[in-house]
Amino acid sequence: QVQLVESGGGLVQPGGSLRLSCEASENIFSFNVMGWYRQAPGKQRESVAGITFAGSTNYADSVKGRFTISRDVAKNTVYLQMNILKPEDTAVYYCAARKYITTRFVDYWGQGTQVTVSS
Repeated sequence: QVQLVESGGGLVQPGGSLRLSCEASENIFSFNVMGWYRQAPGKQRESVAGITFAGSTNYADSVKGRFTISRDVAKNTVYLQMNILKPEDTAVYYCAARKYITTRFVDYWGQGTQVTVSS
C-alpha cells in the first residue's frame, strides 16, 4: 500500500516562508504525477502545484511566482517551497500521487499538514 507522509507545516507570519515535504513509501518515478492540494475551512480542495514523471510542473494562478514544487528522487520526496506567504494561503495541505494501474488511474493521498499564515 502506497503511503505519503507530509511534514513541514506550521505557523508563519505574512511574507514568510515554509517548505513542505512529502515522502513516498516507494520510488516516486512509479507515479505518473505528484502534487500538492490544499483545503481551507469551508472551501473545496484545490490544486496548488504538480510535477509529472517527466519533470514538468504546473501551478495554480494564485501561487505562481511564490511557490515552487521540486523532487529528490533519491529520497522519494517531493517538496513545496512556499515564499511570500499570505493569510489566504492558510489551509491544510495534502500531498497526492497518481499511478496508472492496469486500466485505470489510482490516486493516493497523504494525511495533510496544517499551514497557518497569521501575524
